[in-house]
Amino acid sequence: MKRYNLLIVLLLLIFNVTTAQKKNSPAADLSILKDTKSKIEATVPLVIQHLQTISTKEGDNNIVNNGKIALGKEYAILESEWFLYRNNMKNCILNNSSKKAKKCMEYHTQYLRNTFINYSNYISNLTRKNGYLGVEGDTKFDFKPADIATKLSEAYSNANAAAGRMKADQKRDFLGQTMDDDNKLTPYTQLAQ
Repeated sequence: MKRYNLLIVLLLLIFNVTTAQKKNSPAADLSILKDTKSKIEATVPLVIQHLQTISTKEGDNNIVNNGKIALGKEYAILESEWFLYRNNMKNCILNNSSKKAKKCMEYHTQYLRNTFINYSNYISNLTRKNGYLGVEGDTKFDFKPADIATKLSEAYSNANAAAGRMKADQKRDFLGQTMDDDNKLTPYTQLAQ
């Protein structure tokens, strides 16, 4: 009888150790949201600086003015998609089983990735050497859509695993942080000054 008690104690110990390791995993780390927000926002002053350089060189203020308006439209599309992405990913985890949540999150991540690619192509074409405005020198951006989308996908996948170990209220609070103002993009009018 003592052998069975010892076996049960050992199994419980192994279970507790593996569960503790899962709890200490990077599952609750959604700091990539703030990093992504910063990378998106950092593109705006670089593009405007580039437009200003061309405008000064050509002696035509319309270049920077029209460029700002066009960039604002592209940024607004990205801003809207960024809000929808964070909200949809939260809802994927809250309202689905783990398997369905994964499919739901893959869909929304792919959509965001495509929006990132469109934005990246736009700003790259606008600032590329010999771009349609005729530029000397390339502007380098720390904005790689595939890398960012992959990191976001991993973070939300880990968040899904963490949420599975939480009670309903804890899960809502934990996932609610994704919609905090800290993760919201700064309005274009503030960035474009």
